[in-house]
Amino acid sequence: MATISSAGSDSALGRLQTNQQNNGQLQHTTSSHNGNQLSSSTSSLASPEAESAGITYRTENKQPRVTVRETKSLDYVARTMLAGGIAGTAAKTAIAPLDRVKILFQASNPQFEKYAGTWTGVFKAARDIQRSGGVRGLFQGNLATVFRIFPYAAIKFMAYEQYRSLLMPTRRDETPYKKLLAGSLAGVTSVFFTYPLDLIRVRLAYETKATPYTALVNKIYNEPAGRHRSAHMRWLPALKVSNFYRGFLCTVAGMIPYAGVSFFTHDVAQEFCREYLPWTLKPTQNRGLPDKNGDYARPELRTIAELACGGLAGAISQTASYPLEVVRRKMQVAGALDPKEFIGMWETAKRLYIAKGVRGFFVGLSIGYLKVTPMVAISFTVYERMKKVLEIN
Repeated sequence: MATISSAGSDSALGRLQTNQQNNGQLQHTTSSHNGNQLSSSTSSLASPEAESAGITYRTENKQPRVTVRETKSLDYVARTMLAGGIAGTAAKTAIAPLDRVKILFQASNPQFEKYAGTWTGVFKAARDIQRSGGVRGLFQGNLATVFRIFPYAAIKFMAYEQYRSLLMPTRRDETPYKKLLAGSLAGVTSVFFTYPLDLIRVRLAYETKATPYTALVNKIYNEPAGRHRSAHMRWLPALKVSNFYRGFLCTVAGMIPYAGVSFFTHDVAQEFCREYLPWTLKPTQNRGLPDKNGDYARPELRTIAELACGGLAGAISQTASYPLEVVRRKMQVAGALDPKEFIGMWETAKRLYIAKGVRGFFVGLSIGYLKVTPMVAISFTVYERMKKVLEIN
């Protein structure tokens, strides 16, 4: 079976026509994820194997109208940010009630701590919240979540595409370590720009009474901890704005395994489906022309398969990063417990271990699975669909 190569000086159309004359068959190959897209008027041509699998590939019968979307262009960056922002917003809103209950458990809220550690605790806590604040209470802090998650997800997915393009410009350059590194760098980049919004969201969710957004922001800004730091933290600027960065270093430490493992697992799961589970692919695939590297667009997965890949990525990444997430939540709500004290990551972890042992680092993990698994599944699935809509696949 003839293989389409990127070598030589002929045009992509010429290479396709040559292969048609030689064999009339196209070998199924996957592509690098470099964001270049070529579109044109098409006619169907399929190999016997593709026809038997219900997959139709398309080649050109006229001079194509080629649209090249470079990964470094502002157009590509804007489109990936929009796709990522929409994906993150949809996913977070879907699991907002679980997110609030998990924060209450992680931060050891006295009113809800009695429910922590049991499988039914999340439902009992949600029941109490609904009784006292109605359905709106279950979504308390979600507006702040949306304000945070849109730029966070937009930057994360955009940064991942950029790091991936830089580290792995073609499929031949892809390695597990590069995928892990690209995901980790994307997570750290996004959290750097959006961390204050995350802290405000957590504090809103921690409050058992409805608190105006602007009032809480003003309260955090004026907490004295930002001006009075312990000896081992005096190298940091004594600024009020630092109150919005409680737990930031812990967040960065946790984001490396979380984002890295998440993107890595999702990519590996997708490739496994495309390689070994052909029934997970959509029945009709429009491949168009190869890009400048001679690679084709990846075959699109069915929605159920995409959700499964995202859910698996969410569960594994949650397990890898959860202890650091618990420590981060403790640091973020510390201002509500003692506005004058600014406790570092290691001291917070030490106090948590003394109080609850190793088990304390996994409080609310069952809720984490219930929350993160569908959240990541929805996020990746919506992102993949938005890429198709915005023509950046």
